[in-house]
Amino acid sequence: MSDTNRIGLHEASASQLAEKLNELLANYQIFYMNVRGYHWNVKGPQFFQLHEKFEELYTDLLTKVDEVAERILTLGHQPVHAYSDYVEISRIKEAKNVSDGKTCVEGVLAGYQVLIELQREILSLASDADDEGTAAQAGDYIREQEKTVWMLASYLA
Repeated sequence: MSDTNRIGLHEASASQLAEKLNELLANYQIFYMNVRGYHWNVKGPQFFQLHEKFEELYTDLLTKVDEVAERILTLGHQPVHAYSDYVEISRIKEAKNVSDGKTCVEGVLAGYQVLIELQREILSLASDADDEGTAAQAGDYIREQEKTVWMLASYLA
């Protein structure tokens, strides 16, 4: 009996990657809801600009939620799908009652910092496992999000 899964990865590596991807999924879900809340509740002189930007960001986050879950399935494992598990697993904490534009943007920056850190961990694990699919996904996300962080930090400057 082979110790590789259907896509040719060693099962132990695939299992480790799936676990770390489930952690990423939990963080994406909490972050998605935080950004959605910023979109709904932001107030102040930059309302129109931030309201639109937050919608753009949460739409992208929702796409990535699905892509991460599908990658977990591709590895032969099950994505976590209970919100109570997301709250327990996530490094990103729920943002409540935030409406100040600057505070919202700072929350977005903090969320991206966590995602980028996790994705770098996944990129390293995927490289060690010769998992080009997961490595490419993580690398693409990091590249996109680093640019977003730069732009949002410039906005706050």
